[in-house]
Amino acid sequence: MKNLSNFNLLIIILLFSSCRQQPFTGTVHIIPYPNQIAIGTQYRPIGKNLSIYLSPESGMDKDYIEDLLSDTGVKCKFTNFKWIADLTFDIEPDTIGLEGYRLVSNDYGTKITASNTKGLFYGLQTFRQLITSQNNTLVIPFVEIADSPKFLWRALMLDEGRYFKGKKEVKKLLDEMARLKMNTFHWHLTDDQGWRIEIKKYPLLTKIGGKRDSTQIGNWNSNIYDGKVHEGFYTQEEIKEIIDYAAKRQITIVPEIEMPGHASAAIAAYPQLGTEKQSIKVPTRFGVQYHAYNVADPKVIQFIKDVLDEVCNLFPSETIHIGGDEVKYDQWKKSAQVRNFMKEQNIKTPADLQIWFTNTISHYLENKKKHMMGWNEITGVKIHDYTDFEDAASGASLAEGTIVHFWRGDPSLIKQTVKKGYQVVNSYHEYTYLDYDTAYTSLEKAYHFDPLVGITGKETDLIIGIGAQMWGEWIPTPSDMYRKLYPRIAAFAECGWTSPSNKSWKRFNQAAYKENLRWKQLYQ
Repeated sequence: MKNLSNFNLLIIILLFSSCRQQPFTGTVHIIPYPNQIAIGTQYRPIGKNLSIYLSPESGMDKDYIEDLLSDTGVKCKFTNFKWIADLTFDIEPDTIGLEGYRLVSNDYGTKITASNTKGLFYGLQTFRQLITSQNNTLVIPFVEIADSPKFLWRALMLDEGRYFKGKKEVKKLLDEMARLKMNTFHWHLTDDQGWRIEIKKYPLLTKIGGKRDSTQIGNWNSNIYDGKVHEGFYTQEEIKEIIDYAAKRQITIVPEIEMPGHASAAIAAYPQLGTEKQSIKVPTRFGVQYHAYNVADPKVIQFIKDVLDEVCNLFPSETIHIGGDEVKYDQWKKSAQVRNFMKEQNIKTPADLQIWFTNTISHYLENKKKHMMGWNEITGVKIHDYTDFEDAASGASLAEGTIVHFWRGDPSLIKQTVKKGYQVVNSYHEYTYLDYDTAYTSLEKAYHFDPLVGITGKETDLIIGIGAQMWGEWIPTPSDMYRKLYPRIAAFAECGWTSPSNKSWKRFNQAAYKENLRWKQLYQ
């Protein structure tokens, strides 16, 4: 915890000393913990009826505020008179950064200020967690907070390519992300085992690619299948609804459309997209598949651009994730068309070909005012046993402006990437994969993840954030997902928001225990 300035502390002390109430004996539990906070020894009763003033420019949603605070037992009454309000929201330019806020609670009420709606929204999330009970009365401790996040990218990824969850469950996730001040929902919508987004120009992507006739169960080595059809996809209207829902919670949705690998569902729908031009079924087995787009075929490139046209028109996000991971180069090596194309273009290795393809898509998205993002295989470095050393990049480099999503390989690769000037989101699988069992990635291990490990100086500015991944191979039901997600998501929220010097495992663990009681009631 950092101390506020002596002047601000003096103000707080004076306010506290003027109060005649009994001392505050409760404990402040806030996740993620504020980066600058001073907690007083007194409190203010707020009762069950809370009068709230919203400045005209605040942009705050009354219905959302009422719904959020209903969990605490508070009933909201909105007023146009600021001077009588218990809680006020005001826009004050240049308050404390893009997502920052100030919260002051004293004998006169609670005031939240920020330079924009996003900051006010995060102040509201902190206010909710400050409400506690003392002597059977709802109270707010005297406190002064000046808070802003460590990282601008604080993400949760949901993989629905493997198991479709549906908009009801997605909205629940967005609600919890908002409570934890996470601002990016990374939506993995296509994979080998399923295509989950409607593309109007190519209806077979969901009609054929959105369904498989059975699913491997048990574990990676299992030969047991459930024999049940699994299907599902989102219409574009449903996606618009979810995007709007997320926006009201200050969350940006970043779609992931896998390419050039993890393309089996698309190739099952349109066989001409692959190098073999042969019909295949949507895979029922998990693990890395061999099917990849034939990137040497101009018609395939046009197909991908057509898909991205619809995706870009749907999603306001400035970033589009193209996957790019786990491409097995076998089919490219066997394809005469691909080999001839590489020779004509003087492309030396399969990884160089993937970089050529990635840059082609990056430039296309750039013309649409979008940034391209991909898993760190897009750099061309060998990180998998199933690729040969001679297949790695031989000198080709990614286009400027590409965002690299690190998940696998030696962490020193992050330093190599930022030295070349690329922005990085750190999602190192050893810490951030929520599908991993809690015996492997415990809450404490997750909490101690450091996105900046080994990065110093100005290069830290290129680590733009953290992502936690909920991969879906062995997460068939929402209840399976919730067991893996809670309370570990809270650890990643604090890793993304709170500076390391302000973190405390003991304090966090106590707060997570309290929050997890609510999650158990809601989701188990």
